Amino acid sequence: MTLSAAPETTTFDLGSAQALSCRECGHRIALAAEFACPRCFGPLEVAYDFPNVTRAAIEAGPKSIWRYKDLLPVPSTVHDHPNTEPGLTRLIEADNLAKALGVRKLWVKDDTGNPTHSFKDRVVAVALAAARELGFSVLCCPSTGNLANAVAAAAARAGWDSVVLIPSSLEQPKIVTTAVYGGTLLAVDGNYDDVNRLATELAAEHEDWAFVNVNVRPYYAEGSKTLGYEVAEQLGWRLPEQIVVPIASGSQLTKVDKGFTEFGELGLVEPTPYTMFGAQATGCSPVATAFEAGHDVIQPQKPDTIARSLAIGNPADGPYVLDSVRRTGGHVGQVTDEEVVEGIRLLARTEGVFAETAGGVTVATAKKLIDEGKIDPDAETVLLITGDGLKTLDAVSGQVGPTATVPSTSAAVRDALAHLG
Repeated sequence: MTLSAAPETTTFDLGSAQALSCRECGHRIALAAEFACPRCFGPLEVAYDFPNVTRAAIEAGPKSIWRYKDLLPVPSTVHDHPNTEPGLTRLIEADNLAKALGVRKLWVKDDTGNPTHSFKDRVVAVALAAARELGFSVLCCPSTGNLANAVAAAAARAGWDSVVLIPSSLEQPKIVTTAVYGGTLLAVDGNYDDVNRLATELAAEHEDWAFVNVNVRPYYAEGSKTLGYEVAEQLGWRLPEQIVVPIASGSQLTKVDKGFTEFGELGLVEPTPYTMFGAQATGCSPVATAFEAGHDVIQPQKPDTIARSLAIGNPADGPYVLDSVRRTGGHVGQVTDEEVVEGIRLLARTEGVFAETAGGVTVATAKKLIDEGKIDPDAETVLLITGDGLKTLDAVSGQVGPTATVPSTSAAVRDALAHLG
């Protein structure tokens, strides 16, 4: 199929965003609240006409993702509206973890420092800005937890109502840290894929409900590019050689890849080669399974893992993850729940970063791929840590605790220390 003509100009102020383009057939439509191509039903993504953007202009911008607003589908006045102002989180030089894993140079992108302690604040902030411009008034989502937190908080900050759908089996801390913001929280009997199907139905029934990862998904997904942008900027305006990204829907990995590519095309960094690696838990590893089998089609799986934030059995962007990883010469690995817990503990005791289970998946997968010779130990590597361990305490609560319980005397402390060797 050939590219269609450019769509008619809209009156929406979404910055340099010009249209929505099908990732399969290339057909373009005008900017709107659409997520599927009207010709082939392929997924839509934002197409841009970027202005001239310089390093100096970015560095002079807000200390949030809005420093990249000219590269996102948001109004030029986005920072004038109340929002959670996510982004510009730490990039940690992880020498202790590097030594433990046997690699030369390692960085940890610690996104636990976002307002609701996960990278989801980035994508929700972009989705909210676009939804406001598109005329919505209620912010909604189906979620495995982190997105629920981010949507409820962003809506509260913006003065919007929110409707959040979660699996009823979700971790209690994530339920509490969503409900506290006062929006409507509906626990649904079923797994995430059941919840997602319900959200799609509700999006069709409620014209003023913006489901961030459904009817405004093309805009929402662009927020993940800012992780790639920040890594490149924080490395001194250059790309890493390798990066390990956890996979849920798969959007994050593909958008980090897109962010690196855009920075290179815009001349903001030297477009040096880089390798993308994906990480999944064995209890929900449809992308890793397809990669290892050499398949292009993702076979859905029923999730059964402690890494619930990654427990999407039918990932929408799975095929595009395979494309990114294979194009860059990477790999998609998977690790057991036991390895996930050890990954959490290894990161905490070496770098003082307490990650949720998704972070444990990233660290454990990196370790496994290093041990298997798939990650080059001499190449500079970045690990994305996308959520805070306080959200998934159950994963480690049975394995860590007081070293000893002692009476309140110095003699007792000396005795306890002596027994510890």
